[in-house]
Amino acid sequence: MARTDIARRVFNHAWKLDPIVRSLLDTDFYKLLMLQMIWGLYPKVDATFSLINRKHAVHLSEEIDIDELRAQLDHARTLRFSKKEMIWLAGNSFYGSKQIFAPEFLRWLQDFSLPEYELTQHDGQFELNFHGPWVLTSMWEIPALSIINELRSRSALKNYGQFTLDVTYARAKAKMWGKVERLMKLPQLSISDFGTRRRHSFLWQRWCVEALKEGLGEHFSGTSNVLLAMENDLEALGTNAHELPMVLAAIAPTEAALKAAPYQVLEDWKSYYGGNLLIVLPDAFGTESFLRDAPDWVADWTGFRPDSAPAIEGGEKIIAWWRSRGRDPREKLLIFSDGLDVDMIEEAYHHFDGRVRMAFGWGTNLTNDFAGCSPFVNQRLDPVSLVVKVTAANGHPAVKLSDNPEKATGDPAEIARYLRIFGDKGRVAHEVVV
Repeated sequence: MARTDIARRVFNHAWKLDPIVRSLLDTDFYKLLMLQMIWGLYPKVDATFSLINRKHAVHLSEEIDIDELRAQLDHARTLRFSKKEMIWLAGNSFYGSKQIFAPEFLRWLQDFSLPEYELTQHDGQFELNFHGPWVLTSMWEIPALSIINELRSRSALKNYGQFTLDVTYARAKAKMWGKVERLMKLPQLSISDFGTRRRHSFLWQRWCVEALKEGLGEHFSGTSNVLLAMENDLEALGTNAHELPMVLAAIAPTEAALKAAPYQVLEDWKSYYGGNLLIVLPDAFGTESFLRDAPDWVADWTGFRPDSAPAIEGGEKIIAWWRSRGRDPREKLLIFSDGLDVDMIEEAYHHFDGRVRMAFGWGTNLTNDFAGCSPFVNQRLDPVSLVVKVTAANGHPAVKLSDNPEKATGDPAEIARYLRIFGDKGRVAHEVVV
């Protein structure tokens, strides 16, 4: 397959609309896995998802034209899964399971389309919300973030000439390949691409994935992006996300049910998936409280993904918990994925080498690291910490506490209530860069 000249493509925007999202498979694999469970167990739950810009100093609505954003969102709503995509989902082997998606779910999925949205702008920011059935609104997270981030990249490069663009992308390629050369020196490395949500662009993510495949070989375990996995004959990777415990906690009828929500999620998940998909995401309401109250059977799961605590600190806490439950950490898996770049990957790799199995999900600093690559000072090429989070379920406010209070989301009064229920132990604030 001929490789796209990214600089020329960016320069030649000669058509009325250059769609950013061209396939519903251009999403992260965990969204499809969660979607099947939501479809099966919670089809009548409503959920609202909302755009949150953690970097308030960046005024998105001053960098991106709202009409362009609306046109891209409208285009995404016209997409349907193609026959080829449905055949691939039905016939491909995921995590060793030949049929991870039930035929009944796939029949429903073939007619899926993204629901309506609400878009306004206020005080330099976009207010973007998705209301409706959880089984529909959940799928907006990844395309919405991909669209906004790529529109921001296009805006930042809008006045660049072809040679300036060529130099910018050449430097970005060299910078990224320099990271690959460092990773080549880690003999037991297992790393995957987790960079869809905040990528510079689809074409750039594709280049990064192809570079990792060639440069790291078997040490590159795959990508969370389903479309890129299909196109590049790679493993599609992913498990679950914070929205599951957040929604179950929001709709819980009692405080006891709210407190049990993180473990109910795991029971629900296990009823659909097993094997390597038994990965625990413990930090929605704080890892400390999760481990304190976790049933013993949680220790039998394959591994944990510590997502908002520093990698070494979070990993050590989980290893100590496994030992306290009589499990051998060397038989378990830690997946690190929070704001990783090469320095952090190398540090965690050497720290835990031989003590636990490791995997790394490399996100924004893989697919959107253009710092210092432009011939001109251009901070608009720096990534912004944007998220789309569930903010309400069945009319009740949703909350995420996180191990890092800077990542907490929700109404302040509800956050205070959740802190009373789960506690604040182990939560330490640190700057969120990406």
